Amino acid sequence: MRKGVLEYCILSILRGEDKYASEILGKLKDAKMLVVEGTIYPLLTRLKNAGLLNYRWEESTSGPPRKYYALTETGKVFLKELNITWDELRGAVNLVTNTKNN
Repeated sequence: MRKGVLEYCILSILRGEDKYASEILGKLKDAKMLVVEGTIYPLLTRLKNAGLLNYRWEESTSGPPRKYYALTETGKVFLKELNITWDELRGAVNLVTNTKNN
């Protein structure tokens, strides 16, 4: 279940703009999701191989070139489907646990 949520979070982070892995990790850490580099790189590769992400290399002024990840059109469609599924799941859990949406 955590893997699916992590994939959903990564796709959501990339919804607005292209990001490199350290930026993605930073966003996850800001949200108190403890993820290490050894977890994120294989996941990014899996999402790329599934056709949900692509990447491009960009020169950096502060070090080696960076690999920027972006959603593909397929990834955008998949993210919309995940949003619907997440809302349904959240609603079901709220019903079971007698909590309200925040």
